[in-house]
Amino acid sequence: MEREYLLKLTHRTIQKYLKNKGIVEVDQNSLPSKELLEKRGVFVTLTINGELRGCIGNLEADKPIYQSVIDNSLAAAFCDPRFAPLTENEFKDIDIEISILSPLKKISNKDILSYLKKNKPGILLKNDRRQATFLPQVWEELTDPEEFLSHLSLKAGLGSNGWQDDSTKFYEYTVEIIKK
Repeated sequence: MEREYLLKLTHRTIQKYLKNKGIVEVDQNSLPSKELLEKRGVFVTLTINGELRGCIGNLEADKPIYQSVIDNSLAAAFCDPRFAPLTENEFKDIDIEISILSPLKKISNKDILSYLKKNKPGILLKNDRRQATFLPQVWEELTDPEEFLSHLSLKAGLGSNGWQDDSTKFYEYTVEIIKK
């Protein structure tokens, strides 16, 4: 993956919007690699001094990687409902992490805890119209599978035991992490 290009694209995207509310446009013919035209899920995470400042992404692979990076950079910086829009003052201290997702793969509800003791993928939890995801990086903070799934269930608005509902479905994915 064109790591440096994508980090600079995120930086440029946020900077241009801060400067004049402009949106970066990229000519597909100028991309350094055809790989950036692949349609993949992408998350952009912004932190300041190790603290989350915004994280927005898409699980569905509906746009080329470069376009998802632009869209999710803007959303993480200015539209994450957990935070006020990023300011120019904060921008100089921002750290960027881009996660390029593998395709989603359904995993069995049966023995989910023992599966997650051995494997630490990103997880998408779905139940009816509610869903939530945690990137694989969340395992660094929530190391116990039951705690991980309880927090994920809460995030989906299902209560802490929502993951135990027989109608809850789980999907796993891996990520390629790009950061400075």
